[in-house]
Amino acid sequence: MLHAALWWEGQQPGPLAGMEHCRGVDWTVIVLTCRYKDSVYAFQKELEVRQKREQVPRETILLTVEDPEAQVGSGGATLNALLVAAEYLSAQAGYTVVTSDVLHSAWILIMHMGRNFPFDDCGRAFTCLPRVDPRAHVESLTCNLDELLYIMTHRLGRGSPPGVWVCSTDMILSVPTNPEICWDDFRGAKVISLPGSVTYAQDHGVYLTDSQVSGIVFFSVETAERLLATHVLPPLDACTYMGLDSGAQPVQLSLFFDILLCMARDVNHENFLAGYHPEMGQGDMDQAGDQRNARAVLWKELRDQPLSLAYIPDGTYDYMPSSASVHLHNLLLPRDLFAQIVHSQVEKPQFLEEGCSVVNSLLEGEVHLGPGSVIQHCQLQGPIHIGPGCLLLGLDRASSSALHGLELRDLILQGHHIQLQEISIQVFTLIGRQDDWQSPALEKGTFLNVPWTEFFQRTGIRDGDIWDMDTPSAERCLLTARLFPVFFASRSPGPQDVLWLLGSKSGDSLQAWRTSWRMSWKQLQLHLDQAATLASRRALFFQQAQGKVQQVLEGRQDLSLLPLIRAATHEGSHGLLLTTLDQVAAQAEDPGVAARALACIADVLGCMARGHGGLRSGPAANQDWALAFQYLEKGDVARGVEELARERTKWLARPALLVRNARHYERAEQILIRQAVMSACRFVTTGSVEPPPHGHWVMVECPARVDFSGGWTDTPPITYEHGGAVVDLAILVDGRRPIGARARRIAEPELRLSTGTRSGEVFTKLVCQNLEDLQDYCQPHAPGALLKAAFICAQIVQLPSSESLQTQLQHGFGGGFELHTWSDLPHGSGLGTSSILAGAVLAALHQAAGRAVGTQALIHAVLLLEQMLTTGGGWQDQVGGLVPGIKMGRSRAQLPLKVDVEEISVSADFLQTLNQHLLLVYTGKTRLARNLLQDVLRNWYARLPAVVDNARALMRNAEECAQAFRQGSLPLLGQCLTRYWEQKKCMAPGCEPQAVRRMMDALEPYVYGQSLAGAGGGGFLYLLTKEPRQKEVLERVLAKTEGLEKYSIHLVEVDTQGFSLQLLAGDTSA
Repeated sequence: MLHAALWWEGQQPGPLAGMEHCRGVDWTVIVLTCRYKDSVYAFQKELEVRQKREQVPRETILLTVEDPEAQVGSGGATLNALLVAAEYLSAQAGYTVVTSDVLHSAWILIMHMGRNFPFDDCGRAFTCLPRVDPRAHVESLTCNLDELLYIMTHRLGRGSPPGVWVCSTDMILSVPTNPEICWDDFRGAKVISLPGSVTYAQDHGVYLTDSQVSGIVFFSVETAERLLATHVLPPLDACTYMGLDSGAQPVQLSLFFDILLCMARDVNHENFLAGYHPEMGQGDMDQAGDQRNARAVLWKELRDQPLSLAYIPDGTYDYMPSSASVHLHNLLLPRDLFAQIVHSQVEKPQFLEEGCSVVNSLLEGEVHLGPGSVIQHCQLQGPIHIGPGCLLLGLDRASSSALHGLELRDLILQGHHIQLQEISIQVFTLIGRQDDWQSPALEKGTFLNVPWTEFFQRTGIRDGDIWDMDTPSAERCLLTARLFPVFFASRSPGPQDVLWLLGSKSGDSLQAWRTSWRMSWKQLQLHLDQAATLASRRALFFQQAQGKVQQVLEGRQDLSLLPLIRAATHEGSHGLLLTTLDQVAAQAEDPGVAARALACIADVLGCMARGHGGLRSGPAANQDWALAFQYLEKGDVARGVEELARERTKWLARPALLVRNARHYERAEQILIRQAVMSACRFVTTGSVEPPPHGHWVMVECPARVDFSGGWTDTPPITYEHGGAVVDLAILVDGRRPIGARARRIAEPELRLSTGTRSGEVFTKLVCQNLEDLQDYCQPHAPGALLKAAFICAQIVQLPSSESLQTQLQHGFGGGFELHTWSDLPHGSGLGTSSILAGAVLAALHQAAGRAVGTQALIHAVLLLEQMLTTGGGWQDQVGGLVPGIKMGRSRAQLPLKVDVEEISVSADFLQTLNQHLLLVYTGKTRLARNLLQDVLRNWYARLPAVVDNARALMRNAEECAQAFRQGSLPLLGQCLTRYWEQKKCMAPGCEPQAVRRMMDALEPYVYGQSLAGAGGGGFLYLLTKEPRQKEVLERVLAKTEGLEKYSIHLVEVDTQGFSLQLLAGDTSA
């Protein structure tokens, strides 16, 4: 055992304790070393993909470096990687020679691929683990490399000074969030140590001290500089590409038993040079001179550098050996009591037994998978029966037929991509779970879990078929046995060409096998095509992703597809995703499902723009898209989606076009939302009453509303996809109902419209005498748009129509209408003005037209009107202003959209108390939130986990708020209100202007809770004060607060009567 005198940290609290969320290391350079030059391009591409996923900072230099020679060892590979990194940094800094000065401000990570791995053609680094992060920014397979990179970046490397980290990728590592590594006054090298065994260290060359092992090392800048300096000193120059290019013979160097060992304090000079250490046993006393000279250089350069150890007792370190049993064990940790289905589509999951795993695969039909078995990167079609203890890797759909009728048990079946000169071939290998690669066949060696002699007898194969006659007995093992067919004269190899080895003698199979060109696993390793392997895995990942997209959308699941969309756009697979989304949208029977599919297409297009091309929110009425919109408006979703896709192809050339493309898809999505909300029309019913005489006014006055909890859950599509619950109060502002409308019939067949204030100030005044005057009713900022839309929504006017406006009015009502509206609240107040005003207008119009309409019908009618107006509002405002007092509005996650209202009863005493403690503060900030709703809907359709969780929290808070009202508890209401404001900010980031924050901070000591009304962004702030009648007190507080302008404080009273409707005789002043 290698024992060194070390600086111990043990379990002392480090400077990072409790800092789980702090930023990780911004690596200057990441170097991945690999054994073969043919692998460099494939692995470099994998690193770059991870940079696109934002796993690696954009500024980090990524290098994939071939080891100079296969036998330079871990130390030689480290020195060569350090040289290449320093060379790149030197060139970047403008130097013409390599200088170690560039290391002083650099964080360098060197990751070694190491030896070949028999259970993954891309090595241990790219072995996929059955893990998925549901909150990952980009969806992807989790390779061991990804786990190690995360651990190095966010756990072990966090807080370290500039220097060089070295990490092997031949282990599955687990490290606690805060490993408590102390970096105070650090110099020298530090070994990261985790529990392990001496046997492992002797076999695999790791650092040991008293049964703790480590495969990770950190070198300070000073130590790294000294190590780098050795690249020009013979014979260590032969460990680098520079030395080999200069003609030097390679020297094998170990990171642990050469570089680190010379720094250990109880190692003497002679023993180190001789390669002998007492705790490790007798070394090779006859080493070549170059090896001794190399150690002499290391001793001279590094001996005075301190070596310390950071022990992490709560970590785990699982080596990935060449044992199939151990590898399966590693792939199934932690042992779940259910099948692990990761990034896979399984048609019949009931055939997967407990304790198995399926990763990046498509399983169609009945595919039985036994406990302790793993399927990765396969597309299989049943019926297939895989028993316990099996690993299937890299099998395509065409391989399935070879598995029909078999029951595999304790077997490893793999498909491999190999490259022979210019020819790409897929070959297959089969071994037993208990087989050892290097056990001699004549001793304890086995193949397919039975002794070789038994295998030979059963199949008729002779040892001369698989080994040369001059092969020594000790080398006759599974690793060197030429068992696996590569070429046949008339066909390609298939799984059947190795699966027959499980059976008894078969003349045809044996003859075909003998006539094939075969390779051993040792030979196959030299021809593995990692680029083809990784490409096939990526293609399968996005193929199964298509199934996931369809399943999530059609199943109405609250899973975010945005990480998958990012992955597809990063890796050039967006075409497949767009095709799938088109299909889902076109075939959906539910307009809500189709709308979400179109929203996902908009997200794909937005991601393709990669942050360029402008804002996602913007105009979307280009005439080139008009035909598609017309189909959707008519309810022909399939043809609409087809036309959208056709037009889409013309808008892909550059980011600006992609963003405009996305905007038009969001317009299409809004059309489908409108159709979904229009399902509420069945709840709009009217009766007949005697209309008032011509000239007699119908006047409706309404309170404002404040939302105490649950807002945003009333907004389509959230309200019919998730369900909604909002607690609202109808309120008088300074003792008055601030919103109203009045309507009357007039003799002239025209519409006279005006908007203004109660006091008579007129904002808009117009007369509509033909249908063309109403055409802009769906443009919210057009003069009188809401009033025009109300006539159409109330079915007083039909548009379009073959009858003129005058004819419709004369025949239907004996004349026209005059309609006046007012609001004494500022624009963007947040008190529900526009929706409540819409309710007032509809109530007045229906009554004037001789129709009776109830409050429940008005609530749903306002939903329809706002969809016609294209403002797309929810239902909480009209519930708040049309229904008296305190109430809870609810909607279920279903269509048709129906809103139910429950009045919340409180005592008269508590109502009086509440009135004394409620205040409104006008912030002086007009709510500039035109795109706020669009942003919220975009995030909802993306099903961002934070947004979905927040929607659930909003509904929970609404129920708690209702209970607090019933209990008559102001402090509990204040807690609900404070929580509600945080939830609003989560749903719509940016809804809290800085001036409002200053105001809320100033008022906080005086209130139980406070929130901006409605969506926020400005308008009114409402307060629940700790003391009664605080208007004057708070006016003095705000007067002393800097940066506030045009604010005002208003009295609030809960309106227990609701909206009022009166019939007034005509007058000339109207």
